[in-house]
Amino acid sequence: MALPSVLHRFEVQLSHVDRGIEQSLTISAARHPSETRERLWLRVIAWLWQWEEGIAFGPGLSEPDEPDASVASPRGGFSLLVRVGKPEAERIDREVSRNSGARVAVLFDSPKRMESFLEEARSSGLSRALRAELAAVEPSFLSALAADDSRRAKVAVTIVGDHVYVIDAAGKSLETPIHRAPSV
Repeated sequence: MALPSVLHRFEVQLSHVDRGIEQSLTISAARHPSETRERLWLRVIAWLWQWEEGIAFGPGLSEPDEPDASVASPRGGFSLLVRVGKPEAERIDREVSRNSGARVAVLFDSPKRMESFLEEARSSGLSRALRAELAAVEPSFLSALAADDSRRAKVAVTIVGDHVYVIDAAGKSLETPIHRAPSV
């Protein structure tokens, strides 16, 4: 019998300074039994990084062809697709191609992973993959967030410039740069 997903709840005070967003959000995210806590936090940070009205998590690891988060377009399809971790360049190239008019964003779990993606896309001639918004956070940031193994978190998240700052309910502060790929 397969293990069930575990529901995690995040109470977030989001301040996305450059986009003028100030929101109090409650996020429920199901964690697949094979998903690490680092990947769960990466999904949450990506969701907050790309937050807009209507954003929702995808079905997760159980449906690998679906995005990790998305915003449905009123005309059908998507207006935003978000992937995290280590997606293949071919998949991102295909998503940019099939979803014209939609923004496609990828948040990698390390700058090294993003560099590998860029090399793969360039060497394979996947130019559409390079039109996606590509960024990475430091793995140590994800590890520090994942160190708390509770299923509930109350945090303040500030995104300003190319940095993410997280302060938890106990006042512990973490931060990471957002490493961005050069625009094509």
